[in-house]
Amino acid sequence: MSIKISRILHAGYLFESDGTQIVFDPIFENPFSHNCYAFPCVEFDAEQIRSLRPQAVFISHYHDDHCSLDSLDFLDRNTPIYIYCLFEELLAMIRELGFANVNALAIDVPVQVGPFEVIPRQALDAEVDSLFQIKASGLNVLNVVDSWIDPTTLSELVQNGPWDMVLWPFQTMREVEVLAPSRALHATGKLPYEWSEQLKSLNPRYVVPSSCQFNFEIWSWYNRAFFPVTYRTFQLEVKAVLPNTEIVRLDPSVTVILDANSLVCAEPLPWVRIVSGPVVDYLYDGDLKAPPTAEIATRFPALTTDEAEQVLNYCRSGLLQRYREIALSIETYFHKPRHWCLSIYSHTGEVTRFHYHLNATGIELTEGANEPLAWLTEVPSFKLYSALMNGETLSSIYIRINDVVFTPEIEAEIQEVDVVEDPLIRCLYNGVFGGYQTAQLKRLKQRSKLVEKRPMRS
Repeated sequence: MSIKISRILHAGYLFESDGTQIVFDPIFENPFSHNCYAFPCVEFDAEQIRSLRPQAVFISHYHDDHCSLDSLDFLDRNTPIYIYCLFEELLAMIRELGFANVNALAIDVPVQVGPFEVIPRQALDAEVDSLFQIKASGLNVLNVVDSWIDPTTLSELVQNGPWDMVLWPFQTMREVEVLAPSRALHATGKLPYEWSEQLKSLNPRYVVPSSCQFNFEIWSWYNRAFFPVTYRTFQLEVKAVLPNTEIVRLDPSVTVILDANSLVCAEPLPWVRIVSGPVVDYLYDGDLKAPPTAEIATRFPALTTDEAEQVLNYCRSGLLQRYREIALSIETYFHKPRHWCLSIYSHTGEVTRFHYHLNATGIELTEGANEPLAWLTEVPSFKLYSALMNGETLSSIYIRINDVVFTPEIEAEIQEVDVVEDPLIRCLYNGVFGGYQTAQLKRLKQRSKLVEKRPMRS
């Protein structure tokens, strides 16, 4: 009695037992989420993936690196899809893609698929994430995906042991720190204390450093600033608290067979091929100076005249309308009168600046010379366009916040301000759900129509 476990990419896994296959958080793209490149680098065999017939797909949450319609598009439309998501809109999108059997998962409600019992468990951010308990062949596996474990859930999981294997999210990504690098503190490079304690409580036979299996564009400074934890550090620190546990690195395509007594290697997935050296690790440089946004903007293509005008029109009017629609708390930094500058950089590094006056009643476009600067936002115009039109997410648009020294009074005030309160970030993402998948669905449907209209060969 055993479970065959294969790593696909990032948080993606294929589980097989007694002839039944189930897939978790499938990603069949490289890159995915616009600029996440498989680490180590891989290639996918699209035709072999299209021939897969898993008995079910389980998706832990709606983030685009876990729920990608481009990846789901490879699968047979009769495949049952189970997703933890509180927003019916996403389930509707997957159905619109053509899947007939789409189901919302509920916490602690098991789903039986052949020999597999999959139980969603509550994550710390219950409005977004879930984790999975997977039981089959007398074995017990916990897939934490990339969530943090709710304390109450941890107590329940300990009671649900013993655990044969835990797939653990080994990275603490600096998603917020890279937005304001000149103001960010250095990372320690160590695992959070809570993680070590939680793993110690679970006491599994095997731990897999899971999720976060990607890098960015080869030129990106994020590659030395985003990922503070290395595989080596994970190995050493987990081994220190769990000396009898084996830490198992599973790169894409790697397959293992887990049974009650052992874990052995098996033939790798034939449709995932590593094309770079398999022994790679992350490198973090806390002293790295981020390149200016003007330089980063030159890495992206030029917008067409019409696209560039859409960006400018958004900055002149669309942004103002959107900002006025967002309810501001009276505690926010921007409730007081503030001078905000939004700098948009073209593919040549040329900057266009927009100055706004913000206060409790809204926003106005100004010349900006009558009051001291209180907030600065920089972004490449190509990436702003992509965020507006393609649902590109915050982690890939290379936005830069407050990379300047303000007056002493302003500096004292902004120390306690969360950078995601940035006005552009709020306008692009607050209250917006599924922008990435919406853009994917639109593109996939357009492609389908083009295929339908293609003339038949005689």
